Amino acid sequence: MQPAGSARVAGVVLAAGEGSRLGQPKALVEIAGEPLVQRAAALLRDGGAAPIVVVTGAVSVDLPGVLAVHNPGWRSGMGSSLAAGLATVPDSSEAAVIALVDQPLIGPEAIRRLIAAHAAGASVAVAAYGGAPRNPVLLSREHWPAVLKLAVGDAGARPFLRAYPDLVTLVECGDTGSPEDLDTRADLERLAGLVRPRGAPVAGLGGQPVTSPDQD
Repeated sequence: MQPAGSARVAGVVLAAGEGSRLGQPKALVEIAGEPLVQRAAALLRDGGAAPIVVVTGAVSVDLPGVLAVHNPGWRSGMGSSLAAGLATVPDSSEAAVIALVDQPLIGPEAIRRLIAAHAAGASVAVAAYGGAPRNPVLLSREHWPAVLKLAVGDAGARPFLRAYPDLVTLVECGDTGSPEDLDTRADLERLAGLVRPRGAPVAGLGGQPVTSPDQD
């Protein structure tokens, strides 16, 4: 829950793809006994984002307590899903944290840090791991039109971040988890050995366990 009187920061999960390299839609892949889309929504919720928007495409998703939106143009790439997600965020939200469905090692402390950076004045905050920018990304509402103008095809927020580096606040999250992607069956087998059910430690970038705060 966000503190009373704080800016409302929504969470958006991009979960529309068919997972062509994996052989099945990533949203429904189970890891540590939980579908990736459910884990991603919980990541944002446990990190303090509300409400949670889940963008679907190749498969439908039915999760309690989320705003699900179908992107009919999901085959065109991530840009259209980002547009669908941001369009669904309520007007009361001043910013949104964007998370991808296929990064199960990211911990909710990363979300907390992005929201804290926004509360401290950052209009664009990007989680960094060992100094390298990755995901999730927080975007204040005033930047959404510019973000979507550049989010063409399979490009999400990255073109905007590259075009306006002075707006970006990097937030180090390397001690909270890892941004590793789950793209192939080999990735699934490898990450299955690192992901723990929520309530247990997760692996950090260096392979050392770190306690993820969704597990308090």
